[in-house]
Amino acid sequence: MTPRRRPPGRLRATTYLVVGGAAAVAAYLTPEPPAPTRPVAEALVASPRVEEAPMAPVWRSRVDTLARGETLVSLLRRAGVSADHASRAAQEAGDLDLRRLRAGLTVTTSGMSTDTVPQEIAFQPAVDRVVKLRYLEGAWKAIEERLAWTTDTVAARGVIASSLYETLHTALGGTLPAAKRSELVWKLADLFEYRVDMSRDLQRGDSVGLLLERRVAPDGTAREARILAAALTVDGKPVEAIRFGTRGGVADFYDATGKSLKAAFLRAPLEFRRVSSAFGMRRHPILGILKAHRGTDYAASSGTPVRAIGEGTVIKAGWAGGYGNVLEIRHRNGYVSRYGHLRGFAKNVRPGRSVVIGQTVAFVGSTGLSTAPHLHFEVLVGGRQQDPRVALRDKSGWPIAPREKGAFTALRQRLLAQIDARGAGAPSLASAED
Repeated sequence: MTPRRRPPGRLRATTYLVVGGAAAVAAYLTPEPPAPTRPVAEALVASPRVEEAPMAPVWRSRVDTLARGETLVSLLRRAGVSADHASRAAQEAGDLDLRRLRAGLTVTTSGMSTDTVPQEIAFQPAVDRVVKLRYLEGAWKAIEERLAWTTDTVAARGVIASSLYETLHTALGGTLPAAKRSELVWKLADLFEYRVDMSRDLQRGDSVGLLLERRVAPDGTAREARILAAALTVDGKPVEAIRFGTRGGVADFYDATGKSLKAAFLRAPLEFRRVSSAFGMRRHPILGILKAHRGTDYAASSGTPVRAIGEGTVIKAGWAGGYGNVLEIRHRNGYVSRYGHLRGFAKNVRPGRSVVIGQTVAFVGSTGLSTAPHLHFEVLVGGRQQDPRVALRDKSGWPIAPREKGAFTALRQRLLAQIDARGAGAPSLASAED
């Protein structure tokens, strides 16, 4: 018996339902795809664009230090300045008559960040001097600025406890740098050279007073100080030094009576010397006979400077037989100093010219009756040769002229009063600008 077949239409419907049900299940299990995104380019176009503003030019400075042996041109080249501009700038600075620039000098180059040439180059060659090189209208222009110093007076007093050095360092305190205080100690010792032996005469309990004129640099440091007055008490006795400028002359130091603290004569005409032949009888090195030696010989190299032993007037400068080239100077007290065997004379030293104590007047030589370079030195008193060691012994300085004695006395009283006021606790005087 043949089985009964289903109608084709129903079969197709069943198939559809099964397929449709599977499709429905598949649709349920499959996640929904994400929404499509816009292309990047499209997003950028759609958003507002933020642009960075260009950087504004700024002022820039560079500081360089001059190395030992380095020139200003080489420093500027190192700072980025072209060779041409460095040379032109240095040439403009040279017109200010600058001395050799010291190592360690700081040089500042400044300008806008967009500049190819700095607008300004600045440096300070001295404590009171600033130089600025400015680039204006295609050329360098040098500008010099002077900074003001101030001047004041400082008074100090102290009692010797251990040494003059320690006493002055303590008394002056912070008014001067330590190095300047040390210099003042030596200056004071030189000032009283012919009156007080600072290493032997000063004792514990003696006192010292000073009045100084101080110069203060623009940076606030005291760089210079000179003595206006000094007062020592040595073994109970006062010794003074007052700085006083005579009419038409240079300032010098005088004691309480108005007599110069400097000796009237130097002790020897050469700074570095060795006595090779003293005053008296000797065998002459050329003539070979015993002969009175009326002076003192100083062995020295040819060309060694010869100093005038005192203030005076040249009365002879020329050849004189066995003396060779000889120089004679007449001094204020009538003494005559004679210098023989000279190689030559200093410039402008001739008869009639005035000389001052310590001035170089001639040069050691070996002219005339001489076997080797040396200086023959004589002192004549009343026209007769005297032993220089005796003739020049204890010759105190010249006094102030009588017509100036009143001015000196008034100045002395005023300066010493300022030292005394400091001893009573008064402050230093107010500063005054130059």
